[in-house]
Amino acid sequence: MKKNRRRVPIARTPDSDSAPRTTKSRSSNRLLQVQSGDGSVNPSAPAVSVGPEVPSVFFWSALVAAMVALVWSFWPAWVSLIATWEREPDYSHGWFVIPIGIYLLWNFRDSMPATTSKIHLGGLILLASTIGLRLFARWAYFDFMDGWMIPLSIIGIVWAFAGPRWAWWAMPALAFLFFMVPLPFRIENELSRPLQWFATKSSCFVLQLLGQPAIPEGTTILLGDEKLEVERACSGLRIFMGVFALSYVYAFLVRRVWWERLVLVLAAVPIALAANATRIIVTGLLYQLSSSVDVRRLIHDWAGYAMIGFAAILFGLTLLYMRWLLPDLESMESAA
Repeated sequence: MKKNRRRVPIARTPDSDSAPRTTKSRSSNRLLQVQSGDGSVNPSAPAVSVGPEVPSVFFWSALVAAMVALVWSFWPAWVSLIATWEREPDYSHGWFVIPIGIYLLWNFRDSMPATTSKIHLGGLILLASTIGLRLFARWAYFDFMDGWMIPLSIIGIVWAFAGPRWAWWAMPALAFLFFMVPLPFRIENELSRPLQWFATKSSCFVLQLLGQPAIPEGTTILLGDEKLEVERACSGLRIFMGVFALSYVYAFLVRRVWWERLVLVLAAVPIALAANATRIIVTGLLYQLSSSVDVRRLIHDWAGYAMIGFAAILFGLTLLYMRWLLPDLESMESAA
């Protein structure tokens, strides 16, 4: 005898006939969780891991090939840069540029965007333009452009393989690499002349205020029976480059609006000028204490070393003044 089975109707929602939907989490392994018909996540349903998107073998091969080609192609330029850092005091800071650039990337790591596994046309265009500029420089015998092409090539590689968002995120560190490249001789010479003139006039003026018989004569200061030659190496270019690099780094480390950061960078100009003039003043005063050549050489060298620290002190005072005058974002957030 068959029993009649009673069918109980089931209430259906408009979306109950649709297939289960999945959501993608923001984690690196992209866990998929099953959603019910009303859109809520079912916690009892197991999550399925599909793994991260792995770039293709072609992508990694092209990236490694580009980096190897960059190092090999610019090897003579790297050798020339290292020789300049060792030989020229104005560019001795070049040893610290790459480590500081890596530190900037590490400091911004929390906001690092995701990379992509495709080649971006914009980066390839920049790389091609860099190659074209380098070929033109070789044809025109502009050897100084080799060093400037290194940061541009690195930016192009980052843009081409990591994407424009990643390149923009890393731009503060990538742009800082230009500090390791010496200025062209003509530009350096044009900058040194006004710096020499200002250093001579300003230091002579202060020496006169201190009661010293200082008379400017070109880039020479007649101090009694002494002659202080403000040579090209004493123009202040080294202090200017060092302070400007320091202000650039700090401008990207502080939490301030863009115009306050710009003020910090521009403050490097008067700080460098004041530090170099102070160096000449101190040297002129101490030269009157001894006529020994060895003692004067020691005074000249140590006055230069001390002015680097003096410039850092002036920059620190500028930061303290701005912090007192304009509260930073953290202070405003804590007050709110």
